[in-house]
Amino acid sequence: MLARPLSLQARLMAAVIGFVSLILVIVAIITSATLGNTLEIRLQEQVNAAASETVPLVTKRAQTAAVFGEPLTAEYAMDGQQVAGNSLLLVLAPPNTPPSGIIVTPDERTALSAEDLLILTSALHDSRNATVILPDFGSYRVTADRTSNDVVVITGLPRADVQRTMTSLFTTVALATLGGLILLAITTALTISMGLRPLRAVAATATRVASQPLDRGKVTITERVPEYEADPRTEVGRVGVALNTLLDHVDTSLAARQRNEDRMRRFVADASHELRTPLASIRGYSELSLRALGQGHGADALEHTTSALERIQAQSLRMTRLVEDLLLLARLDEGTELVHGTVDLSQLAVEALADAQPTGPDHIWKLEAPEEPVTVPGDTGRLHQVVANLLANARTHTPAGTTITLTVAAVDGGAELRVHDDGPGIDPAVRDELFARFARGDVSRARQSGGTGLGLAIAKAIVEGHGGSISVASEPGDTTFTVHLPAAEPAPATPPAAPAQ
Repeated sequence: MLARPLSLQARLMAAVIGFVSLILVIVAIITSATLGNTLEIRLQEQVNAAASETVPLVTKRAQTAAVFGEPLTAEYAMDGQQVAGNSLLLVLAPPNTPPSGIIVTPDERTALSAEDLLILTSALHDSRNATVILPDFGSYRVTADRTSNDVVVITGLPRADVQRTMTSLFTTVALATLGGLILLAITTALTISMGLRPLRAVAATATRVASQPLDRGKVTITERVPEYEADPRTEVGRVGVALNTLLDHVDTSLAARQRNEDRMRRFVADASHELRTPLASIRGYSELSLRALGQGHGADALEHTTSALERIQAQSLRMTRLVEDLLLLARLDEGTELVHGTVDLSQLAVEALADAQPTGPDHIWKLEAPEEPVTVPGDTGRLHQVVANLLANARTHTPAGTTITLTVAAVDGGAELRVHDDGPGIDPAVRDELFARFARGDVSRARQSGGTGLGLAIAKAIVEGHGGSISVASEPGDTTFTVHLPAAEPAPATPPAAPAQ
């Protein structure tokens, strides 16, 4: 069975505690070593001080022993002497005499065994100072001196106080380290928990969003990371800010998708209606023609058949225009419809206005153009279609007596075409989607003739294919469509790479 992976909080806490524990252990080791070294140096100083007293004493006792013919032993040297501390070790090795040793305490005196003497002499064979461990007496710090009469004097003090101090120190450091680690663990857990709280808020928000059905219907993502958990001044807070930004983008994209779907459904309904009407007419007139031909071959039958065929032709042309508009948009999307050359916008405006005037005799038409030609690179036929669509749009959606002004002007970096009318204006509710495909902007204007909502979309696609832009500004009595065309020919679109064989 696989072990459950540790959470981020547990891993962070383990890393922090482990790192701090390592630091505490290193500090404890350095502190203990420094203090132990200091205690050892102090003990050595005490041993040297004791040796400075025992060496004169042994010298004096050696003289007395020589006068009375007594053997010089450690017990003889310490006879009648009191020990200032807890214990004193003394070993004497006179020339040509076996060594002797004694440990003197305030309460008793104990002779050293031959084994103890061997340990001492071996430790001091190559050094004046040494630390020895006697089996029956523990650890001692000893130093060796020589008197004027060539007696080796070994003086030592016990290390029990140093060892007790070091043990107490290690115990204190261990308890302090353990308590510090427990306090550190609690503090670290609280700190990391508070620091990761924004991440938990991010995860909870993402989980709630993931549970929403985003693949169908009208979708609105209202879930956001709370502002107090999305502080851009912190690293974790910036994750919340990034998620909120992502959710805003996704919500906007979903809303745009929904609008496109709604617009597509409206277009399908409108296109179906536009196609159904001429199809119904064609079917009806076809049946009428067949009935007339079946009833007779006289002048009346010929007249009815001719009229029906004319209606069939008119409805067919209506259907053809709709299909051609759809095909044009598809070709413009592919970038294969435009044929670039040099276009005289002044001449194009004159021709477009002349074509539009017969269709709107009840409107007032004006042209404003400079005397010198205004030329730009582009497709003459398609730019003529842009101007014609804009003029037809102004004529269709304005009442009789409206003044429509077509202006051509040279500007920095290119040229501008403006179609202005003093009609009722455009409803702000549809202004933002006026150039969208399948949109129909006749909500606020009196619609006098049917349309599929593709005219302005085609105009926008053609202008953008020329590297230009089209915009509209409208208020009651003042509506202006502005087309900006660049002076330089736009770079051709790079065709997609062919798939590998």
